[in-house]
Amino acid sequence: MQEKSKIHSFTFPKIPTGVDGLDEITDGGFPKGRPTLICGGAGCGKTLLSMQFLIKGITEYKEPGVFMSFEEPSDDLTLNVKSLGFDLEKLKAEKKLVVDHVRVERSEIEEAGEYDLDGLFIRLGHAIDSIKAKRVVLDTIESLFAGLDNQAILRAELRRLFHWLKTKGVTAIITGERGEATLTRQGLEEYVSDCVIVLDHRVIEQVSTRRLRIVKYRGSTHGTNEYPFLIDEDGISVLPITSLKLDNEVSSEVISTGVPGLNEMFQGGGFYRGSNILVSGTAGTAKTTIGCYFANEQCKNKEKTIYFAFEESPHQLVRNMRSIGIDLDVHIKKGLLQIHSARPSLNGLELHLLTLRKLIREFKPTTIIIDPISNLISVGSEHEVRSMLVRLIDMLKVHNITALFTSLNKQTDNFRPDLAEESVSSLVDTWITVRDMEGIGERNRGIFIIKARGMGHSNQVREFVINNNGIELLDVELGPNGILTGAARQTYRFKKTVSDIKLQNEISRKDREIARKRKVLEANIEALKNEFESAEEELSILRATEELQAKLSSKK
Repeated sequence: MQEKSKIHSFTFPKIPTGVDGLDEITDGGFPKGRPTLICGGAGCGKTLLSMQFLIKGITEYKEPGVFMSFEEPSDDLTLNVKSLGFDLEKLKAEKKLVVDHVRVERSEIEEAGEYDLDGLFIRLGHAIDSIKAKRVVLDTIESLFAGLDNQAILRAELRRLFHWLKTKGVTAIITGERGEATLTRQGLEEYVSDCVIVLDHRVIEQVSTRRLRIVKYRGSTHGTNEYPFLIDEDGISVLPITSLKLDNEVSSEVISTGVPGLNEMFQGGGFYRGSNILVSGTAGTAKTTIGCYFANEQCKNKEKTIYFAFEESPHQLVRNMRSIGIDLDVHIKKGLLQIHSARPSLNGLELHLLTLRKLIREFKPTTIIIDPISNLISVGSEHEVRSMLVRLIDMLKVHNITALFTSLNKQTDNFRPDLAEESVSSLVDTWITVRDMEGIGERNRGIFIIKARGMGHSNQVREFVINNNGIELLDVELGPNGILTGAARQTYRFKKTVSDIKLQNEISRKDREIARKRKVLEANIEALKNEFESAEEELSILRATEELQAKLSSKK
């Protein structure tokens, strides 16, 4: 049992790569003290990834490094990576980095006798010892054997090089060019390397995409999928496919929708914090307006918000919302709102996702609005769009960010939902639909809630109007044939008002008639009463007369 627990507690020695997202895929980084092979075609990012591994090791983990190039001179390499914020001259001056260029020209090499790498070992060993380097990069290994045709010697020297790097105890990256039928031109490096990573640069439907795949990793678990990565001003960023576990924390706090009357349609009074909301509908049904209402409400509560607009520029969005009483410019100046506008076709799906990820890390928003996600369909295939949206929602849930997406439906898709809507609808927590309700010669807007996980909600379709004061949800009017909207609502109200007036007049007339009849009745009652009193009076006189006569008769 103790031996099993020791095996369980063993952690494979690794060092962080310094590449955003790569440590997550490799489950901690590259194998410590072992060589890693990075191979791929021209322009896929081998040199940059290797340099980022060195620079981040120096600046973040205090591990000096050696970069030995067999292709680019030191000056060219320094200039190339300076645009990414990597100052090689400063690190070299601080004795933390050695950049060495070994010039290998095939035309100047004459193969005679035995060939070995002893000269390289001496040169590289001196560089490692001079700064006590922990990380080493050899870029690219094909250039080193460019003039060698003897495959037996080549394979022997390759094995000796990898073994020598292990004996020096350095974590090494060796870059190699992609072969026709093998991962590298020689076809041997992938077998003697402890970790092999393949970089790929492909163009599909005029959209450029770079991908990374871990072919093998001895002694460690690792991600086996193809992972998109991007090169921007901060270097390389790798994005995992999706979260494997649905174990993110949730909040029971309810936040306002910002739309007057919409909160009342939810029994909780709004959305759960950290939930995902989809607002779908056809063109012109106020999806963007609802998104801006939500952004405005969040900013009023001092919540940082990012608004991704794929159809309108920030200035146009601010101007349009000002016409209905929403001033987004105030929140922008306070630093609570950032509006990022770009056409989806400007970049691939992964770049949009990585841009959002970077903004989350830098701006730390609590709310994100993407308007509309349906525009992403023009950038990738159906499978890529689905994959990207799943990764996006997983990422937002992990950070407990409240997200509102809008999705444009086509007029002809009444029975078949749009791709974006279909992809996201089962993933989001709340789904609100806005739609046109066409009548005779007019078009009205309606809103209803399709689902709200964990919260009761109204099942009514509410008509709403937009005027200078913004959105106003109208009370439900039920007519003989169902819900009334627009002119039908006004006509029904007019008829109802006329009917109410007629009824009131009829009631007043009846009241007057009853009053008159009451007076006649009271007069008749009074007359009968007087007549009754006269009869009683006559009867009393007759009785008195009779009594008097009786008394007189008795006296006689």
